[in-house]
Amino acid sequence: AYSPDTRSAPDTRKFFENLSGAGKSIAVLTSGGDAQGMNAAVRAVVRMGIYVGAKVYFIHEGYQGMVDGGDNIKEAKWESVSSMLQVGGTVIGSARCKDFRTHEGRLKAAHNLVQRDITNLCVIGGDGSLTGANLFREEWSSLLDELLQQGLIDEEAAQRNSELHIVGMVGSIDNDFCGTDMTIGTDSALHRIIEVVDAIMTTAQSHQRTFVLEVMGRHCGYLALVSALACGADWVFIPEMPPEDGWEDNMCQKLSEVTNTCTHFPF
Repeated sequence: AYSPDTRSAPDTRKFFENLSGAGKSIAVLTSGGDAQGMNAAVRAVVRMGIYVGAKVYFIHEGYQGMVDGGDNIKEAKWESVSSMLQVGGTVIGSARCKDFRTHEGRLKAAHNLVQRDITNLCVIGGDGSLTGANLFREEWSSLLDELLQQGLIDEEAAQRNSELHIVGMVGSIDNDFCGTDMTIGTDSALHRIIEVVDAIMTTAQSHQRTFVLEVMGRHCGYLALVSALACGADWVFIPEMPPEDGWEDNMCQKLSEVTNTCTHFPF
């Protein structure tokens, strides 16, 4: 095994040359809220999979498409992902899926994957999407046993698809996942925040007003903190460091010292 810090260019080239996906099938889906960069991730999965000789499938409309099967699961070609790098959202669709939360729904999803010999799944989504993927992986063996008992698959298919491998790619503008430098969508969200600040700053200057800007982030203050630093805000609220008692007076005193301000806090 090579460490990312020590692998030389020739070693990296050799590593990719030795990769082989011959005889394997990979499916990629996007689930939950869309995030800028999802299409780039989908494109990378498809083209890398084809490059190593694997068969790659799109699963349209997230987990709902995996449960419904049929035309929602289609083989992807090299040209299928052309001209999508710059497109926002997700071109293969995303949908909330109540069916996948049930055992019956996951059983249908497993059957649809086994029919296509898909044993490698790439899930691009947030916390709920990746939690669902992990549960699906944990139940995979028992789902195959149930399909076998019901006569929906034969013993050979069960053996051929005995293991399910899952790769999770975090699609979340909140940047709230440990172990990764930046989640998919974070950089674009930060860029949009700065654009908005630039746009409203002239109005703040014209009317000598204090503007409060509320940004996304849920329980993570990354977007609020970094955008506050980038635009020079005078006050910021982040959930990781709740304000101390008496913050109202301190903030008002601080803001009264300047005429053009912008304050951030996430929700």
